[in-house]
Amino acid sequence: MERRNTRRASIAVALTATAAVLLTGCQGDVGAAGSGAGGGSSAPTAPPTAAPSRTAGDTVPASSASRAPGGSSEPAGRCGAEDLEATAAHQAAVRPQGTGTGAAVAGFTNTSGAPCVVEGFPTVAGAANGSPEMNVPLTVRHTGTAAPVALAPGGRAWVKLTFHQVQGEGDGSCASGEAPVQYPTMVLGLPGGAGRHQVALDDGVFAECDGVVAVTALSAAEPS
Repeated sequence: MERRNTRRASIAVALTATAAVLLTGCQGDVGAAGSGAGGGSSAPTAPPTAAPSRTAGDTVPASSASRAPGGSSEPAGRCGAEDLEATAAHQAAVRPQGTGTGAAVAGFTNTSGAPCVVEGFPTVAGAANGSPEMNVPLTVRHTGTAAPVALAPGGRAWVKLTFHQVQGEGDGSCASGEAPVQYPTMVLGLPGGAGRHQVALDDGVFAECDGVVAVTALSAAEPS
């Protein structure tokens, strides 16, 4: 009887030792798993996206608004009729051969105290000296491309008028067979509300054929 009890005690001790070993192993596995998944470590995050870089070939869209001369960021307004003053026209250096005017250059000065912008092609009409309202419109043909011209106070814009040239001596003649016409002044109507301006030639009168004139756009550069 005593031997049986001793055997049972030995089996109980062995089972207790085995359970202790198994429990210790399980606790070790749990600790290892905790340190890998939780354990205070944060989940991986995506790397920050870098801002796109601009290469030498990239372009920055430019504003289409006309800017005031002198680097000011304020846009200049349109020139009004009261802002501009026409100066006497002069015969162009480059003009058709003949005895008439051939071609003339006229300028418009910004006489206001603020910058302004002009753009486009003028209308042209022949007139007498003292009655610009009694004029004869000419057929205008545009030459070149119009672009905004920013005028600082005192700045000047230019146009060139090229006529069908009068041929021959004396009263001359027109290649078309029509009679030449002479006008003491020309009335130039500037676009965009910049007014109608009466212009005289600094030497003589405007003589032309066929009532046709080729006109350049307003330009900051004086035509030749």
